Amino acid sequence: MSNIGLIIPERSRDIGDFLVGRLIPFRKKRMIGPFIFIDHMGPTTLGPNKYMDVDQHPHIGLATLTYMLEGEIMHEDSMGTSQRISPGSVNWMVAGKGVSHTERTPPDLRNGNTFRAHGYQIWVALPKDKEDVDPEFHHIPGNQLPRWNEGDISFKLIAGSGFGKNSPVPVHSPLFMLEIRNKELQDLDISGQLKGEVGICVVEGSITACDTLVDKGNIAVSKVEDACNITMNPNTHLLLFGGMPFEEGRHIYWNFVSSDKEKIDRAKSAWQAREFPMMTTDSTYVKLPG
Repeated sequence: MSNIGLIIPERSRDIGDFLVGRLIPFRKKRMIGPFIFIDHMGPTTLGPNKYMDVDQHPHIGLATLTYMLEGEIMHEDSMGTSQRISPGSVNWMVAGKGVSHTERTPPDLRNGNTFRAHGYQIWVALPKDKEDVDPEFHHIPGNQLPRWNEGDISFKLIAGSGFGKNSPVPVHSPLFMLEIRNKELQDLDISGQLKGEVGICVVEGSITACDTLVDKGNIAVSKVEDACNITMNPNTHLLLFGGMPFEEGRHIYWNFVSSDKEKIDRAKSAWQAREFPMMTTDSTYVKLPG
């Protein structure tokens, strides 16, 4: 998804083992493991005259992970992919050396009715030696993702590895993303279960970490793998994500991510010259910012 018009509040505070902020990137924490960008879509009501229409735009050096909680999106790209995503499934697009794509409300949902849309568009930076791989697209249905329960807490492993389980999403570096829900007050023990940096996105409800309440809409970023005790307050819905950070930093400009600024400059020039891989099924074109 394009980040045109997206405003990321630079608000964070230190609460012991955690930094608390809205989304990434934010001032004190530009990445969480290989995760470099999170766009929270909705929740919003679409139709009959308001739909998602993200026109053709480019990416390099990253993989996009689309995860819907409500509503559906049709993904199409310059590889010839056409894939509808429904709640609970994963669209995983590896941009590598360059890809263009669109994301739109499917035609059959443009029927005059209204529906809710709510989800997350996530960018995962690729390892330095894989930034220039050929682009790929993978769709993993929700029923193929590992699920389990521990007490009152339900777990779903969306991507990567955690809690001794592996997701079928073909990631390129050690990472994890989990969806966790509960109904009753319960402690969440992540010690020894996840490798690397840990981000806790509170979708609904709240958690208490280091004696600090973290409400819906915030992300708590653990500064250590074995963080202080986390308590899930009743009816809480979380997304946990993170992994092992890269040794080298990443540059981000618009929809381009790379360890090398010159690659970003070349991608900018290629997009402006329309020499980027382009879709044959869509003639729209999002101009380079500025």
